[in-house]
Amino acid sequence: QVQLVESGGGLVQAGGSLRLSCAASQRTFGSYAMGWFRQAPGKERELVTAISWSDSSTYYADSVKGRFTISRDNAKNTVSLQMNSLKPEDTATYYCAKAPSIARMTMGRVGSWGQGTQVTVSS
Repeated sequence: QVQLVESGGGLVQAGGSLRLSCAASQRTFGSYAMGWFRQAPGKERELVTAISWSDSSTYYADSVKGRFTISRDNAKNTVSLQMNSLKPEDTATYYCAKAPSIARMTMGRVGSWGQGTQVTVSS
């Protein structure tokens, strides 16, 4: 079972930026699509962004397009999420996730979850 460990969450004012990172323990990290989900209190967990194993494909939810950027470093087994122009509605717990493909991730077929990191955006 691969372990995913997120870091980088925190409190930021609206308009600010945060960078989340996720470190994976598995050596086959490079064979999987990676993504970030988020869950706000009282809401369902939603897929925010995902990236294919080769970096050739990405997915962004409409709500974060143009503001968030996902990237990965297969040599370091890490995936990052740069979040700019943050809004109060971005407040949520953010989870790193692994799946065989972006398509499966969009269907919620996630193989592994991280423990989550809190992002709070104040107005």
